[in-house]
Amino acid sequence: MPRNHIANTAVRSVSGQTLPVIDPADGQTYETIERSNAADIDNAVRAARECLDQTWGQFTAAERGRLLMKLSAKVAEHADELAAIEQRDCGKPTRQAKTDALALVRYFEFYAGAGDKLHGDTIPYLNGYSVLTWYEPHGVTGHVIPWNYPMQIFGRSVGGALAAGNVCVVKPSEDACLSLIRVAELAAEVGFPPGAINVVTGYGHEVGDALVRHPGIDHISFTGSPRVGTLIQQVAAERHCPVTLELGGKGPQIIFADADIEAALPFIINGIVQNAGQTCSAGSRLLVQRGFYEQVLERVGKAFSALRAGPPKLDLDLGPLIRKTQLERVHGFLEEARSAGIATVAQGSIVAEAPDTGFYAAATLLRDVPMEHRIAQEEVFGPVLSAMSFDDEDQAVEMANGTNFGLVAGVWTQDGARQFRMARRVRAGQVFINNYGAGGGVELPFGGTKASGYGREKGFEALYGFTTLKTVAIRHG
Repeated sequence: MPRNHIANTAVRSVSGQTLPVIDPADGQTYETIERSNAADIDNAVRAARECLDQTWGQFTAAERGRLLMKLSAKVAEHADELAAIEQRDCGKPTRQAKTDALALVRYFEFYAGAGDKLHGDTIPYLNGYSVLTWYEPHGVTGHVIPWNYPMQIFGRSVGGALAAGNVCVVKPSEDACLSLIRVAELAAEVGFPPGAINVVTGYGHEVGDALVRHPGIDHISFTGSPRVGTLIQQVAAERHCPVTLELGGKGPQIIFADADIEAALPFIINGIVQNAGQTCSAGSRLLVQRGFYEQVLERVGKAFSALRAGPPKLDLDLGPLIRKTQLERVHGFLEEARSAGIATVAQGSIVAEAPDTGFYAAATLLRDVPMEHRIAQEEVFGPVLSAMSFDDEDQAVEMANGTNFGLVAGVWTQDGARQFRMARRVRAGQVFINNYGAGGGVELPFGGTKASGYGREKGFEALYGFTTLKTVAIRHG
């Protein structure tokens, strides 16, 4: 049974209790994990603080980078193993699971080379003074990792924090944590000191709550729902603990009449089908200029009809959703849409090999979705694409910005001036022109506006969030 990973040791929870691990492909229990509590978090934070004070805090940035590079190479050696773990834990098709493992390799590789490039500055000031700045780690950082992309979000969050000189306590989702425990074991094998990376499993309301409340946590990184993000902000504010929050999105794919639909089509499909739609940056709204609307719907509908969901090892377009309650959530959204008279353009299929006990949802394309309807405003977190039409650029902007979210947007047009206008006017942390997602882009700062959160992970920008700036003024006459 996978244990908590604290100070490079496999540790039972203080409670002695366990939680079942469910295979979303068939709904059956196949493993157990520790049901930890506040005492386990306290042990992990103590181990992290000791590591920071005695070993990790003494390492140079170059030394931290060498360890991260070793971990990158080790993950690459075990990429197939990690992909297989993630596949069963999350229900990802083979290609997606392997992509996630290789993305983790790249995150560690990127941050291995970035940490010693985090330079301060000198500031011209009064005669007789020399003023300089430098970046210091927060100390012990807490990371709450969701179930949809455990390895990738671990890489972008923990990788950046370690490169900046922090030590980490990680609370993964109880629905998908096995790959992260294995990565922590690999980190110990390549020489990370005890306490640099700690992984504690359990329920969010028990372990996650204890982590964000712990006075020994100096910074919190959270990816999840706006509701929980609000609670974390409130708790963190009580002790003035900084936070980085990524809280989801309702990404628009904006298609103008001059767009290259042949080029756009694969991005439109993948943007909502990837990970069965369980992606914060999913392109879940399709906004099409009116004269082009029917043509685009015909093409997208044909592609949707061919999409197949099934067991992960069949490596189809979609695997299962993560759990039964998520499947019920998706079905609930679709029932509300049908009750409101919203028409279905096309629907994919669930293959016969998919067990009835699995959590499979067919890809669904809806048309003429009213902007005010819940399915156009809230994250479904499933393979559901809502199409709607607009007349001109102003209306496209109004619709694109017409939700509480602002994480990712795609704009498809051949008009160069419009490309820049839209990029400036759409409120989102990332705007992609004539593409969507840019292949994942480990180098590209990622985060949101409005209810999508604040702060940035990924890219070099993440290092600023995982550090605090100190100003030193020296009076020398």
